[in-house]
Amino acid sequence: MSERSVPEPLTHFKRVTSQEVMTLLKKAPAKQCSLDPVPTWLVKKLSVVFAPIIANLCNASFDQRTLPADQKRAITHPLLKKPSLDASDLNNYRPISNLSFLSKTVERLVDARFVAYADKNSLFPIYQSAYRTQHSTETALVHLYNDMVTTVDRGEVGALVLLDMSAAFDTIDHGIMLDVLRRRFDVRDAALDWFASYFVDRTQVVVTGTKSSSVSQLRIGTPQGSVLGPRSFVAYAEDVTDVFQLHRVCYHLFADDMQGTRHNQPSRVLEVTNELGVCMTSVSNWCASKRLQLNTKKTEVMWFGTATNLGKLSLADKLIHVGPDTISPSAEIRDLGVYFDSQLNMKSHVSRVARACFYQLRRLRPLRRQLGREVTTRLVSAFVLSRLDYCNSILAELPASSLAPLQRVLHAAARLVFDLKPRDHVTSALQTLHWLPIKQRIQFKICLLVHLAINGRAPIYLKDLITPTASMPGRASNRSASNNDLVIPSTRLKLGQRAFSVAGPRTWNQLPTELKTITDTTVFKRKLKTFLFSAAYLQ
Repeated sequence: MSERSVPEPLTHFKRVTSQEVMTLLKKAPAKQCSLDPVPTWLVKKLSVVFAPIIANLCNASFDQRTLPADQKRAITHPLLKKPSLDASDLNNYRPISNLSFLSKTVERLVDARFVAYADKNSLFPIYQSAYRTQHSTETALVHLYNDMVTTVDRGEVGALVLLDMSAAFDTIDHGIMLDVLRRRFDVRDAALDWFASYFVDRTQVVVTGTKSSSVSQLRIGTPQGSVLGPRSFVAYAEDVTDVFQLHRVCYHLFADDMQGTRHNQPSRVLEVTNELGVCMTSVSNWCASKRLQLNTKKTEVMWFGTATNLGKLSLADKLIHVGPDTISPSAEIRDLGVYFDSQLNMKSHVSRVARACFYQLRRLRPLRRQLGREVTTRLVSAFVLSRLDYCNSILAELPASSLAPLQRVLHAAARLVFDLKPRDHVTSALQTLHWLPIKQRIQFKICLLVHLAINGRAPIYLKDLITPTASMPGRASNRSASNNDLVIPSTRLKLGQRAFSVAGPRTWNQLPTELKTITDTTVFKRKLKTFLFSAAYLQ
């Protein structure tokens, strides 16, 4: 593993102040653990009293370079990953650790300092979107979908590979973790000693129902339920990016979810399969060096392109070999909650979202009379609208016929809230609820992402997809530049217009200038919704 240095290595943690703890207590969830001697709600309510005490305890922990043993105890509950899974199979459970409120408070303070240091020195991978401010599954998927659409627009075919690791968080080797912090993140002295204390000598008690196990030692892994655990894995797996870059495979990471894409002309498809096979073999070797395990049986591959170009590929062309294993392609795959199909038309995803939303509406309907309009509206927002809005930015420029199932969901939801009959008109209900139609909801999300990218509140990889006309040579004085317009790239196919790099600028340029010049995100969202609402209903 290569070493790297930064101008100022992390040698110690900045001291904690009472004001910092008070701010943290206000934002902290009021969760309780049986290890806590004092109820969490009481600590939050009397934060003025407890903040100085907690600050002194944190500073003592930093000074002594150790986390006390009683703060490294966890009560672990095995939770079934999905209700549909076999409860008798232990592999279907995820161990969730309950930790003391004080230990998680210390972790949050350390995490804030480590993240500030890593961000200042650009130590996290650009294409790692987990557990980072301004990053999300949606930003990751927008970037991925943009790359796939532009690939197809160039007349190429590509393969998307979703790599699966088995119990990644639970197999972190503490010695390797500390070596990563020292070599790759340049953490030294007191800070490194504190991390060493944090990882070693952890204990847990497993509780199921009324029964509990004896105390056991945790020699590997990080607690799922801790604050530093997820961040630790991001740091632990940071150098896998070197493997992808070596094999010229485009990648994006989200915690332990790794995905890679490779593309080329249909006539050179064998080069793609061979390069991906070699890359995945190298990733498997990298996993072994980190005491992780790549699960090739759950690794998925999907080829994407136009129907014509995909028709030129034989099944043998699309098989990817990883050591002794052969991975056959899938017609569609699920990636971070979104279903992609080989022609990227998103019909399967729209259908599945609509089906899930109607299921929730059927569950709520028998309770409508007892709940009343206000409570029903809140439940619909939580269980239905949240599904409609999740990653809806990748549905940009889809035809109305493709979006129709989602619009029917919105109408059904409005009828449920107002207790209307199936054939009753819903336009007035939608206006009363101030719900935007599906098309405008998509436009809202796209404009919001563009606004965040322009104002430096989005990942770099999204900002790089848009270009202000003012930055183009010879266009600085143009009217479009003064209107804060963006360059709209040309496309070869209709599909190419669905890429964020095209749909984002196109939708943004249609906004009035006074909206595009707003820098405050809260104000922008409010005025953007008003503008789109007027465009949908009042014109």
